[in-house]
Amino acid sequence: MKANPKFIISGGGTGGHIYPALAIANEIKAQYPAAEILFVGAKDKMEMQKVPAAGYPIIGLWISGIQRKLTLQNAMFPLKFISSLWKSRAIIKKFKPDVVIGTGGFASGAVVKTAASMGIPTIVQEQNSYPGITNKMLAKKAKAICVAYDELERFFPKDKIVKTGNPVRLDLLELSDKKAEAQHYFNLDTAKKTLVVLGGSLGARRINQLIEKQLPFFKQKEMQIIWQCGSYYYEEYKKYNSEENVQVVAFIERMDLVFAAADIIISRAGASSVSELAIVGKPVIFIPSPNVAEDHQTKNAQSISNKNGALLIREQELETQFEQQFSDLLSNEQMRNELSKNIKALALPNATKEIVKEIFKWVK
Repeated sequence: MKANPKFIISGGGTGGHIYPALAIANEIKAQYPAAEILFVGAKDKMEMQKVPAAGYPIIGLWISGIQRKLTLQNAMFPLKFISSLWKSRAIIKKFKPDVVIGTGGFASGAVVKTAASMGIPTIVQEQNSYPGITNKMLAKKAKAICVAYDELERFFPKDKIVKTGNPVRLDLLELSDKKAEAQHYFNLDTAKKTLVVLGGSLGARRINQLIEKQLPFFKQKEMQIIWQCGSYYYEEYKKYNSEENVQVVAFIERMDLVFAAADIIISRAGASSVSELAIVGKPVIFIPSPNVAEDHQTKNAQSISNKNGALLIREQELETQFEQQFSDLLSNEQMRNELSKNIKALALPNATKEIVKEIFKWVK
């Protein structure tokens, strides 16, 4: 392979598309420090902050997703998409990438589609058990589609599918020696069990409502809580920072340390979260979001809970089941160990390396 290959990586809108993209970029740089990487994202979306913070340049396109109802934003979509195609062509001509990689989200649609039409090899990375519109559209012209779940032949050409698993942050691969650092970082009481609550980068209303209601219950159980409520909800819930043993944050920078500190984790079941939690190997209660295409979060969670790797509680069951299931888990060390062992057995820790291996195959 040439000494300084060039890559464009595009994906965004939510953490579920951005973090896999960053994990891929970091692995490319780890293997080829001279590689040049340019990100392309959507203006005004979180990738415009997260990507530069991780040390990579990014160019924003004027693009946004299609809403499910009739809105002005939908009426503007054709104009935005054409504008993004033109800008993508200019970016590609100037940067001259060897391979263009899309990790999903509407931002990746224009640049990956344009690259394929210009004869540049494209790779699609699909995190979910049910692909989004963008990746389904891009798959036809892609050289390879890296997936984390089985049975995706109904969406993608079978001969292009490569099962790699989802990319995860490198700092999650070794947590066992970080517990003391984590307890110090979050100022935790070493005598108490720690509950970590994750609602995704933007937050999860139903999980936040549950935690708010259950604070007296957790207090009675002598739990300490790190509660990531999401950027949408921080103003509403930050008042609970004044309570003892409760830390409310919009966002967690050091995910490695929060996972190292956790004794029990409550989480949504987005694809990246499920992949990371399998590697982390802590007892998990999944509360999937019901508001996603084809209910894929429930399917993601079921793929783990069916193998006794996690507990799964649907939103409509929280009132009747949460307290009992949480109490059982907290009081039963054998159950916690069993869940940890089983979820870890499902992890694909080499996913990022496998994806990058596939990408390098297409560098001329």
